[in-house]
Amino acid sequence: MSTTTEVRRATPGAERAERDVPRTATRARPSAGRVLAYVALALAAAAVLLPFVWMVISSLKDNNDVFTVPIQWIPDPVVWQNYVEIWEKADMATWIKNTLVLSVGVTFLQVLTGSFAAYGFSKTRFPGRDTLFLLYVATIAVPWQAYMIPQFVMLSKMGLSNTLWAMLALQTFSAFGVFLMKQFYETVPEELSEAARIDGLSEYGIWRRIMVPLSVPAIASLVLITFTNTWNDYLGPLIYLRSPELWTLQIGLKSFIGQYNADYALIMTGSVISVLPIAIVFLLGQRYFIEGIATSGLKG
Repeated sequence: MSTTTEVRRATPGAERAERDVPRTATRARPSAGRVLAYVALALAAAAVLLPFVWMVISSLKDNNDVFTVPIQWIPDPVVWQNYVEIWEKADMATWIKNTLVLSVGVTFLQVLTGSFAAYGFSKTRFPGRDTLFLLYVATIAVPWQAYMIPQFVMLSKMGLSNTLWAMLALQTFSAFGVFLMKQFYETVPEELSEAARIDGLSEYGIWRRIMVPLSVPAIASLVLITFTNTWNDYLGPLIYLRSPELWTLQIGLKSFIGQYNADYALIMTGSVISVLPIAIVFLLGQRYFIEGIATSGLKG
């Protein structure tokens, strides 16, 4: 036996200290890289948020101060009256109500149909299941502009044109929602479903009592994505909603800009109002959103 080995055995802490030295050095190296990564992310976040900060600040200025050079980052004076005046000049209440009805309705329908269809594709066996799922998901690659005219003709013949029902019918199903939920359901052990079937639960009962409660992160992710897309949708409401009392916030703001194209402060105020609900929803659900996106790609 070598002398080095005898010395290590004689001093029990020596071998541990020898192993810890390179570990400490290894841990020290990434810390500098991590700091640089945090700095880079902070700069990127600042660059992304800067236009929004400028928009909020501009909404609190007089109209003549919006495009001053250099930029006045602190409004003087702060014009809160802009947020009162835009409600007087524009039909904001109707626009927000219609947008909220569509956003909540479409989100609820897509979560319901997407989660139920995903359960069928992930936890049941039937002939042609994988082929049908592949064809269904492949529709994501087809742009809406390719079939929006036949779709408009079909809904017009059904008498749904110029109604909110048209927008709800168009977006009841989402291939992306089915894909997202299926990826999450496949992370749930099959033993849970088998045990539930032995206990006498139907497939609907397994979905409602087991799958839905377990898939809160994935549902939150789908809610955030769907709500945001529906809230910001412009082309769909522009085609189907022609009556001013049915306009959504995006169409209403476009009309307002055309009417008050020189009133920059009020335009910024309307933009802030349109962005605020999305920011609130995302802040409330960001933890579930990140968790859902992170786990939906895992399997087993």
